[in-house]
Amino acid sequence: MVTDIQTNALYLADCLPKQHPNFFADFESILNSCDIYIQLLPGTKDIWVVDYMPVQVSLNEFIQFVYNPDYLQSEKWIESISDVDSICERIKYKPIKSNIVLDGGNIIKSTDKIIMCDKVFIENPSYTRRQLSNDLRELFEVDKLYFVPQQPKDFTGHADGMIRFLDSNTVIINDYSKENMDFQRAFKIALDNAGLEYIEIPYNPYDNKKDEDAKGIYINYLQMENAVIVPTFGTKEDEIAVRQIEELFKGQTIKTIDSNEIAIKGGILNCITWNIWTKKEKNALYMRYSQ
Repeated sequence: MVTDIQTNALYLADCLPKQHPNFFADFESILNSCDIYIQLLPGTKDIWVVDYMPVQVSLNEFIQFVYNPDYLQSEKWIESISDVDSICERIKYKPIKSNIVLDGGNIIKSTDKIIMCDKVFIENPSYTRRQLSNDLRELFEVDKLYFVPQQPKDFTGHADGMIRFLDSNTVIINDYSKENMDFQRAFKIALDNAGLEYIEIPYNPYDNKKDEDAKGIYINYLQMENAVIVPTFGTKEDEIAVRQIEELFKGQTIKTIDSNEIAIKGGILNCITWNIWTKKEKNALYMRYSQ
């Protein structure tokens, strides 16, 4: 699998600068300071590109899952589902298509392992658990596929707000000490059964007015080849989380960005970014956004 730390090209939704111009300007400036330049995906209908864009398995192999989440089935939200075929055609990518329903935000990758929330079984009722697991391992070209319980108040069932790989044997997780004990126990058991070590970082969404507000979830950072961009929220946990991430990712450039503006919409930095590995020359790949 292609991991975040291998990626050197970054795409964002073309609707992001329109919907959140101030945040976009700050984000672009920070990315530019890290020598990361943006290409905008054309014809997007929402900003959460990691969920609907293809998953990169190797340099030239991408898997396109079905993006039809249960939380977007109401009349209000169904129109927000982007036409991924059209987007991929316009940027000249031809992914392998799968009929499995799966959001990219529920796929956490190391070189040889995948972690996702068990909601994927609910989204694909025509599959047995064994069949779905086997098909996913084959598509991802990995032997090890692990499932963790869906966080109770997260209607999306996305793992990228819960857990990230530090290396192949160690994961970073939220400090869930204030969560329901049954969930805490099930989550830790899943990690133990997978043989994974874990490191906890701050997690404090408890003052948020709505469950979908992602404020206080630091684990939804953006990681690329030479940089980690960490969301901050103007809370007391900011400094603790940033210092810990600086320690965990020594040798990489660490930057921060106030992410309240998008967090209130339900996601943060990993959610809004499609970062991939490419050997194309930067001059041929990137288009800077200009207003």
